[in-house]
Amino acid sequence: MLQVVMISTGEEVLHGDIVDTNAAWLSRLFFQHGFALSRRTTVGDQLESLASEIEQCSLTADIVIVNGGLGPTTDDLTAQAAAIAAGAGLEQSEFWVEQMIEKFRVYGREMPQANLKQAMLPEGAELLDNPVGTACGFMMKLNRAHLFFTPGVPSEFKKMVEDEILPRLKKLHPEVSMMACHRLYCFGLSESGINDTLSTLDLPSSFQLGYRSAMPFIEVKLFAPKGDVQSASVLEAIQTRLGDNIVGVEANLLDSIGRVLEQQPYTLTVAEQFTGGDVMNWLQDNPHTQSALNQGWLLTTKVEPSVSDAEPMGAALAMAAAARHQTGSDLALVCGPLHDGAVAVALSTPGGDWAQHVSTKRQYANKTHRKLVATLMLDMLRRWQSGEPVIGSYVTFETLSELFLPAESK
Repeated sequence: MLQVVMISTGEEVLHGDIVDTNAAWLSRLFFQHGFALSRRTTVGDQLESLASEIEQCSLTADIVIVNGGLGPTTDDLTAQAAAIAAGAGLEQSEFWVEQMIEKFRVYGREMPQANLKQAMLPEGAELLDNPVGTACGFMMKLNRAHLFFTPGVPSEFKKMVEDEILPRLKKLHPEVSMMACHRLYCFGLSESGINDTLSTLDLPSSFQLGYRSAMPFIEVKLFAPKGDVQSASVLEAIQTRLGDNIVGVEANLLDSIGRVLEQQPYTLTVAEQFTGGDVMNWLQDNPHTQSALNQGWLLTTKVEPSVSDAEPMGAALAMAAAARHQTGSDLALVCGPLHDGAVAVALSTPGGDWAQHVSTKRQYANKTHRKLVATLMLDMLRRWQSGEPVIGSYVTFETLSELFLPAESK
């Protein structure tokens, strides 16, 4: 198995001043192309430490991606560290000097002398083009590894990886197969519960399951060779086991709802109290659901202390029906106020109205609590669209009561 390592450089990355988005992006991209990362490491702007890390990685890895430290300032040390690791000197690339001069000419500026440093490469290194910046990359062979050195600016890094590095890796390792990542989004199940449910699934040897928790969803990832015909049956088996708690396959909840709305163009009114506009914001932010949102009402969360357990559902049902009829929408989603830790939500449709009065089984911060309830509301809509029971079962919520009023009874 290929050993692929990424070294991120820079004090700002090491100390958390910036988030290393390049590493996350590269991990995803390389996995899809069959070059899954074996290890990632971060080194600050220390010449000896960086040179030592490059040398050590070259002894244990087949492919090493070094990101950052190719700029014109004194703390950009990567080229010098690479030369030290290789026991080589630095030489100026006249070709890249000309490229930088031309880039600055296009900008209407004269190239500062400091930028000449960006054309200094380890002896024998192969230059990697950078059409969107002044830092060229370079490639070199050291010990067992092919090492690729890249700029830290995300736009430059991504362009270089896609156009310069991946094509070279595929030529160096033609036996490597591309991988696909199939994603299923779940709501209302725990990560450990999903893992237990799928633990007995008989996977082909080249398949692998992964999980990612991103409140309020659990993402189940099926990694498989791209184009493998067995993927469809494995995905079907996963869906059978997780049931209607899957809110999207290869699409998140909002995309799943939006794609149906584009095929069946219902209009929607949303009235929110406890969720404070979270549902409206989600619908407005998603290009597939924007056009369906007819109106949005944001209401006061004040509630009289004498409200009984039975009244919140009735109020939510009445509000949903009124919102639908007053705005001329086909559908209405409603959230009432939070009272004694519980909230009523309702969905009004041409075929009938549903309401449920729920509380969470554990305490959450207000923002997270609102997000969970907003997701519950949208899942009611998704379930109605797909013909599933509108009132679902969730490990997150306790359903205190529920009610359905068919259209003919209203």
